[in-house]
Amino acid sequence: MIVYNVTSNIDESIHDQWLDFMQNKHIPSMLATGKFSQARLVKVLVEEEMGGVTYSIQYTAANKEDLSRFYAEDAPALRQEILALFADKVLTFRTELEIISEH
Repeated sequence: MIVYNVTSNIDESIHDQWLDFMQNKHIPSMLATGKFSQARLVKVLVEEEMGGVTYSIQYTAANKEDLSRFYAEDAPALRQEILALFADKVLTFRTELEIISEH
C-alpha cells in the first residue's frame, strides 16, 4: 500500500473556507477518482514559526501504479482548482510513503 501524503500550511484568513472545501469537495473528489481507498485529514499540532495552521491529508492507494495514474489523469485539474481558489494562501508539499507494516 502507498500513502500519498499532502501537507499544507493554511493562512488563517482562509482557514475555515479551505477546511470546508477540503472536507466537502476536494477529498470526495480525490476518492471519486477511484485511485484511493481512503483518506485521513489530520491537523499538525506543532505551531509553525511562519504562522498559519498545518494539516496533513493521507490518501491510501493500493499500489504505485494507481498513484501514477492519478498523477497523469487527475492531479493537474484538482491542483488547479485549489490554486484558483486559494492562490498563495496555501503552501503545500507532497510525499509518497510505502506502508511496510501496521501494528
